[in-house]
Amino acid sequence: MPGIDECLLEAMALPGARGAALVDWSSGLALGTAGDSPVGDHETTAAETAELARAAAEYESFAPAEDGPDGPAPRGGAGPGLSGPPVEDLIVTTRTGYHVLRFVETSFDSSVFLHLWLDRADGNLALARHRLRALAEGLVLR
Repeated sequence: MPGIDECLLEAMALPGARGAALVDWSSGLALGTAGDSPVGDHETTAAETAELARAAAEYESFAPAEDGPDGPAPRGGAGPGLSGPPVEDLIVTTRTGYHVLRFVETSFDSSVFLHLWLDRADGNLALARHRLRALAEGLVLR
């Protein structure tokens, strides 16, 4: 099972990968980075992508609360027996690239996601989503 650095290096091996980061969306801090940042600063990119991730994970329009056997789930919660947000991933398409944010589910109350920045001409969005899902599932936070 890979740690943060290994996970980000594997993400950077994807065709068209320009940058990758593991970000805590509750604080907006990058826990690890690899490659380039769209704005030249990984911390700025982490803070900006965290805002987007937080909106998707907490706003009921994207992540409606589901009632379980113990009553209503908390707003933005994953529902009974699950940890993390109910949103799996987000994709932002720009004229020159793709940004894929993949939420990482953990056994504890996690607010972490992988952010992969792909070049639009060389990147394969379907492959990136598939690979990020596998990386998120195997990630060991140390």
